[in-house]
Amino acid sequence: MSAQTEVSTAPAQRPTSWWTGRSGLVIPAILAAFSTYLMVGIATMKIPEGTDPPGPEFFPMIVAIAGYVVAILLAIKYIRTPEPAEPNVFSDMDDVSQAEREAAEAAANVKYRFFSDWRCIAWAVGGFLAFALLLLPAGWIIAAALLFWCVARAMDSRRPLWDVGVSLAVSSLAYLAFDVLLGMNLPSGVLGGL
Repeated sequence: MSAQTEVSTAPAQRPTSWWTGRSGLVIPAILAAFSTYLMVGIATMKIPEGTDPPGPEFFPMIVAIAGYVVAILLAIKYIRTPEPAEPNVFSDMDDVSQAEREAAEAAANVKYRFFSDWRCIAWAVGGFLAFALLLLPAGWIIAAALLFWCVARAMDSRRPLWDVGVSLAVSSLAYLAFDVLLGMNLPSGVLGGL
């Protein structure tokens, strides 16, 4: 009886490190660093005597805590389920000729040029510029509504009248949240006397 040995034709797997597929951990690290920056700012903030609660530390504290929570959840996700490495497409396709394989690999290595959508960039930058210039004379509600509308146009929204209504509603709610609830004075502008 002769002994038969099977020779494996599978490609040799190179050893991978723990970091393979976990490059996404950079994002939670940046988010945690930003949250730490906020916490340092909160700790070193000089608050005048007699400031009513919740005070100027409240919203930065919420953002910092939310940043830490999201960073931890993202880190757990990337640690538990690393991104799979892209397999060699032709590794198990024996019926593909060498010429087809080389043509496909050459097509995959073509450098594509990315183009900026200057119209969208102009809408967004113009909206921020208009917001900065109109904030004091027109007031928060009008300037922020214009900013939100311009950003919606930059994102290629096709309903401009709907966007005006939503922009006015969001800017009004933001004004109420900051000015009325937190006591932070936002510019009233032309609507100040109403």
